[in-house]
Amino acid sequence: MSAGIEALEVHLEHSFSDRDLLRRALTHKSLASEKNGGGGDNEQLEFLGDSVLGFLASEILVRRFPGSPEGRLSKLKASLVSATHLHEVAQKLELGDHLLLGRGEEMSGGRAKKALLANAVEALIAALYLDGGMQAARRFVEASVVGVPNSGDGGDEATDDFKSALQEMAQALKLPQPRYSIVEERGPEHAKTFTVEVRVGRDLVSRAEGVSKKSAGQNAAKQILERIGDAQGRVG
Repeated sequence: MSAGIEALEVHLEHSFSDRDLLRRALTHKSLASEKNGGGGDNEQLEFLGDSVLGFLASEILVRRFPGSPEGRLSKLKASLVSATHLHEVAQKLELGDHLLLGRGEEMSGGRAKKALLANAVEALIAALYLDGGMQAARRFVEASVVGVPNSGDGGDEATDDFKSALQEMAQALKLPQPRYSIVEERGPEHAKTFTVEVRVGRDLVSRAEGVSKKSAGQNAAKQILERIGDAQGRVG
């Protein structure tokens, strides 16, 4: 267990002073109930992590996209804190391998359950906050939650927001409309990785990967938006 915890800490870029906090964040109520009749699971941490994540996602989006209207930021935030997106974050972290589950939950495939994994990400954020303060939580959220594109497979209107935001930004700046192309597909059919290129005129070009064509396009669009935002910041 110690080796597994240390491997996860490397992914989180945080060494816990209180390892019990991290273990609790990974403990599902099914195991806590089997051991002591309840308590000691990650449900309270999930509750706290939901609030910390909401605040940090809002803060980071305001910094990354200055001048964006509230409605656009709200949709982006809703996408980032959704169970679909947090499930993808958990998969990138291979979080299922680290969960502490009761026997029944283990046998029913709990390590791959979308809601369970999404909740564990929120619990992890709370554990980071309690152990290392807001900066530790912010570092993780910025790198692994805001920095990871939405899978784009859930049909949520918000999944199109980075591409829509780039289209609107290009129009406002009188730039050519973005053009997307798939430049690479690799991996087996059930676990493909896609690389998509987006071009805005001749000078703004970005390539990004994703687990779907849409997610790769979202990430590429987000990178262009960040470059435009950085350039506007330097001019201002």
